[in-house]
Amino acid sequence: MTRSHLSNATLQRLPAAAGIPTYDRSRVAPGIVHLGVGAFHRAHQAAYVDDCLAAGETDWGIIGVSLRSTDTRDALAPQDGLYTLAVRSSGEEELRVIGSIQSMLLAPEDPAAVLAALIDPRTRIVTLTITEKAYLRAAGGGLDAAHPDIAHDLANPRMPKTAHGFLAEALAQRQAAGTPPFTVLCCDNLPANGATLHRLLTEFAALRDAKLATADGTGLFDHIAGQVAFPSSMVDRIVPATTDADRARVAGELGVDDAWPVMTEPFRQWVIEDNFSAGRPAWEKFGVTMVGDVGPFEDMKLRLLNGAHSGIAYLGLLSGHATVDRAFADPAIRQFVDGLWAEAIPTLPEDAGLDTTTYTAELAERFSNTALAHRTAQIANDGSQKLPQRIIASAIECLEAGTEFVHLTLVVAAWIAACAARGKTLPETHFTDPLDAALTALLNQQLPANETVTAVFDLAGFAGDHAERQTLIELTAVHLVHLQRDGPTLAFAALGIGDR
Repeated sequence: MTRSHLSNATLQRLPAAAGIPTYDRSRVAPGIVHLGVGAFHRAHQAAYVDDCLAAGETDWGIIGVSLRSTDTRDALAPQDGLYTLAVRSSGEEELRVIGSIQSMLLAPEDPAAVLAALIDPRTRIVTLTITEKAYLRAAGGGLDAAHPDIAHDLANPRMPKTAHGFLAEALAQRQAAGTPPFTVLCCDNLPANGATLHRLLTEFAALRDAKLATADGTGLFDHIAGQVAFPSSMVDRIVPATTDADRARVAGELGVDDAWPVMTEPFRQWVIEDNFSAGRPAWEKFGVTMVGDVGPFEDMKLRLLNGAHSGIAYLGLLSGHATVDRAFADPAIRQFVDGLWAEAIPTLPEDAGLDTTTYTAELAERFSNTALAHRTAQIANDGSQKLPQRIIASAIECLEAGTEFVHLTLVVAAWIAACAARGKTLPETHFTDPLDAALTALLNQQLPANETVTAVFDLAGFAGDHAERQTLIELTAVHLVHLQRDGPTLAFAALGIGDR
């Protein structure tokens, strides 16, 4: 007998233990368009918005947009946007059905529908979780104007492919119609993410203005630069990939099938700069921290959580550990993380009120959560885009302060070694990176370690033109030699970390 699936029609049949929306979904109006509806958004921002809807703020429903993949749309559309959030700790699991996503759009299939949602005067906030690589930055950090998708969007403004193209065209049409601009709220792990997206979008607008000047002279650059709010934010919640076993377990609890439930941990954090030009939900009532400057919180998260995650992922992969909790239970990796934190903590501002002792204790507990099964291969993706803000920035500050940073450079070496191990000791496509083609060609040359690291730094743009860049390269190369000779065992021993 085929089991029915989660939907508006089956909500009231769910068991009492499953939390379901307490508000009338038919009375919710759209107020947010979200670009990049993946598991993280559904575990984080969509859950916070669901709290606000339940409290009576019913004009903040979410229209979700997938910029490329059909997977989320195909899973959620038959379920009326509903899905289960499974909050898991080592001892228990709590299920909650989230109803904040009203509809799903697929940009490649219907870009006009996406633009219509963005142009709708009811849309007052556009949020983004499109991952670092989708911001299409060049090695120097600016917009990659040579990217074919950027070229396409400049030539076809009403049929965009990129987030930049959609935002620019929507803001241009709102400007022409006299509709106030929406606030653009970036929720990706980029340094100063609001300011970063503001810079990238104004660069795109300048190129667009130059191309369209003879046609309509829109002046979009000035409009975005002066009228559109781009608050920075910091987000944090661990969201491992959903497995078939997770789907089966959730279906068994609910009595209905959910095509894509989301797994997450009890901890969640969202820090946002309170700069919204067209209103916002009362997120602060549900644990969101509204601040004037998100920078210190962002740096703490990037350098202590994300930096440690990258180290655990690459060293865990090289040590044969498939999940974070197993890697963190390895005494050598556990000791390494403590050393990494000891190097990174002094790079954080002392006068920002950050409690790094409590924060790292919470991280240790989160990394030890056996229920999440957070795959090291999942965290390992896109290292060339993640390491600059997670690791390289801390290393540069240590270098300038004259403090030790040997644990930080081991993370970079472990990333290079893990990339080289694919197709050998690791499956060929175990994790991916936007630079994979060039990385594979480079690593297949099997150059001496110093030459390899230099070429990788050049390829990824690590440390840019920093005066002491060569020092970073040399320290990373020493670690790479150790990893190549005897894997993490020798690399850990060189740091004084005990026998494994």
